[in-house]
Amino acid sequence: MALIDQLIEALRVLPGVGPKSAQRMAYHVLERERAGGKRLADVLAQAVEQIRHCARCRDFSETEVCAICASASRDAYLLCAVESPADRLAIEQATGYRGLYFILQGRLSPLDGIGPRELGLDQLDARMGEGEVQELIIATNPTVEGEATAHYLAQLARRHDVRPSRLAHGVPLGGELEYVDRGTLSHAFGTRSEMP
Repeated sequence: MALIDQLIEALRVLPGVGPKSAQRMAYHVLERERAGGKRLADVLAQAVEQIRHCARCRDFSETEVCAICASASRDAYLLCAVESPADRLAIEQATGYRGLYFILQGRLSPLDGIGPRELGLDQLDARMGEGEVQELIIATNPTVEGEATAHYLAQLARRHDVRPSRLAHGVPLGGELEYVDRGTLSHAFGTRSEMP
């Protein structure tokens, strides 16, 4: 296979990149951005070699324990379980949350062969068994698999006398009821709470 074809095929490993997009990227790098392509190749090779999972939370880290887990200023009584590093980043950027995290790196999906072991739930179980965590904030996505994962995590937390809590789901701030989809509106209505 020609080198250009190998480059195009290699670019297809990225999510959402089909044959045409990969071809456009390859041609752009070769025609206009060779220095950038070289830098990309170097940084990518270095990242793949040096970035691993944090021993405590399973987030991506260049060190054994990531900066968040190593920080003495974080509240060790609060542990937030999220599906991905991107979800952790979204919470960090949008909230004032100062607790710790556990990154599942996915969600329960038996049809895809993803069970508790693949999500590191034995590690989470051991961590809650240490006795420091008092609340497990479950921040999985509101999908069928996310809800099943949330239910499993809540049961796991209760076994250790850890209080499970779930992110609220429902009508978005600034949203108008007539434009909210039926499933979201039904869920929001069914899980309504008393106003303070």
